[in-house]
Amino acid sequence: MTSRLRDALERGAVALPDEGRILLLRPTAALDEGALPAGRCVAVTGFRPDFDALAARGLETARDVEGPFAAAVVFVPRAKALARDLVARACAAVPEGAPVVVDGAKEDGVDSLLRAVRGFADVGEAHAKAHGKVFAFPARPAPADWIAAPTEADGFRTAAGVFSADGVDPGSAMLADALPPLSGRVCDLGAGWGYLASRVLGDSDKVEALDLVEAEADALDCARRNVTDARAAFHWADATRWEGRYDAVVTNPPFHASRRADPALGRAFVAAAARLLAPRGRAWFVANRHLPYEGALAEAFGEVVTRGEARGYKVIEASRPLGGGKRPGRTRR
Repeated sequence: MTSRLRDALERGAVALPDEGRILLLRPTAALDEGALPAGRCVAVTGFRPDFDALAARGLETARDVEGPFAAAVVFVPRAKALARDLVARACAAVPEGAPVVVDGAKEDGVDSLLRAVRGFADVGEAHAKAHGKVFAFPARPAPADWIAAPTEADGFRTAAGVFSADGVDPGSAMLADALPPLSGRVCDLGAGWGYLASRVLGDSDKVEALDLVEAEADALDCARRNVTDARAAFHWADATRWEGRYDAVVTNPPFHASRRADPALGRAFVAAAARLLAPRGRAWFVANRHLPYEGALAEAFGEVVTRGEARGYKVIEASRPLGGGKRPGRTRR
């Protein structure tokens, strides 16, 4: 829980009922549940790292909303369509008139969400703190178009809030075009809604099996619809902690956890790819050209080659994964 929500609860700016279960929609691993009703909260999130972190702390966690609940708290995500969907789901999960609390940062659009909610509900005074706001309103049915339905983009199923929901990501397309036909066991780290996996399987009959590893459950649900090849297997997991042994790894690493770029995520994907790769295997990456992954690549692989640069992206092939204590590899273009 943010300090903003804690402050709002402690000051009485928003309130939760004394009895009944409390639905927490999309909380992050940074949740501080100290001021929330102990033993009555259920954290619902489809993002596996947050799910695992909250469950490890003893909080009841779930992938989907299964009511009833006495109140709900919505933690505003970056995607506008997903934020509205969460508010609509919160309203549907509690009795009409029950409290729905919303906590969000300004950079994630809480101000525009507040204005939109005021269009259909009686919102109390917003509590502003820590570059964001907390507000509450008595639940009532949200506008019908706030519930986010699956969509089609470039012939693929996508969903609100997933990466590149509006169509094929240019970086993934560039990587797919650069790949040679792969063979053996392949892993797609951070597979998203399955575009790259569909290209890998479609371009080679020598791929024996392909594991799609994706932390966002909604994206993986889409991938199951988009990739129907029997060689594909789907795993809801944190890609940076995935275990296995593969002849090839392909990945378009995420580069932010919030609106700010976070190269550490990409570096974690590089380390994971090196750990998963067989000694003679090869890893293929695509990344924004400005992101500093060269050091991480040199530490993880004996050979790193840039296979292409265009439209602000770079495609990199890496081989000879290094174990502990070995010399850094060499990078060439």
